[in-house]
Amino acid sequence: MASEIYFTRHGQTVWNVENKICGATDSPLTQQGRRQAIELGEKIRLEKLPIDRILCSPLSRAADTARCIADVTGLPLTVEPRLMEQNFGRFEGTPRDGAEFSTAKANFVESFEGGESMLRVAARIYTLLDELRERPETCLLVAHNGIARVVNSYFYDMTNAEYAAFGIRNCEIRRYTFR
Repeated sequence: MASEIYFTRHGQTVWNVENKICGATDSPLTQQGRRQAIELGEKIRLEKLPIDRILCSPLSRAADTARCIADVTGLPLTVEPRLMEQNFGRFEGTPRDGAEFSTAKANFVESFEGGESMLRVAARIYTLLDELRERPETCLLVAHNGIARVVNSYFYDMTNAEYAAFGIRNCEIRRYTFR
């Protein structure tokens, strides 16, 4: 059984620079985003982090980040559809710091008119984490900021406000220990 997993958010994207909500919309990595991914791969290799496999979201920003890491580390890579970012429906492409979106994020059952509720995202991510706990290998998950919130909430109790405010930087790596 795995005792831990690692998690990282994809490298910087065009829409990150433009302060837009990406969600399920594919926004490509910038040159800076590719450099961040390569630097993370070098960090993993140099620090000899005990990672056996990379699992990544199918969205290109995460898959390209994962490929850069795999190229540097030599780790096997598998696309995991459940790691896809939440679909924010009508908020996709709108400002990340918009007041209406900030309010809407507090409602975990809302699907944002054609998107996916946070509860549904949590259901698929929690199921994946339960499966990873039972595997004999340690995985690096390469995904998105919305997925980072769910992963963090799996390991730590969070209030609704803490959940809504939680985020990690592009290519920041976190280690989580299964209890």
